[in-house]
Amino acid sequence: MKTRLKILASFFLVLLATNQIVAQEATEAHQDSLETIVKKYYDLNLKIFQANSKVEDIDNIFELFSDDFTYVHPKYGGTYTREELYNGYVRNQKNGGYDGKVTDIKILNKIVGLNAVVTQKCFVERKDGTIKDGEPQMTLFEFRKGKISRIFEYW
Repeated sequence: MKTRLKILASFFLVLLATNQIVAQEATEAHQDSLETIVKKYYDLNLKIFQANSKVEDIDNIFELFSDDFTYVHPKYGGTYTREELYNGYVRNQKNGGYDGKVTDIKILNKIVGLNAVVTQKCFVERKDGTIKDGEPQMTLFEFRKGKISRIFEYW
């Protein structure tokens, strides 16, 4: 009987350790996928900010968003629906608002949590013939089912 208990206890410990490894791998994979989506978001934004960007570039970034996506930026008007934000991107593009002044977007820091990523980033901009880092800015990304469901700007 003691031998059976020892075998059962050993089996349980192996099972527990295996489950912890699988859970850890799933968590790391989940975090990696969120980071990949955020990187893609910034890469696509940089492409849109160039003078030669196209509406297709805007369409590509909106593929990252959930159907009920919202964009919150209290300093620039509050909360925008997916459609309002899309129309704003297109309007800015048509009006020449994307002129290539932004040459890069640097991620200075990030924290990845459960279905959320917070970034500290700065825009690298061309000004007066030189290229300078802008002020650090904070952004929160929230995710649902592998898509960005909300972006909240804290700058």
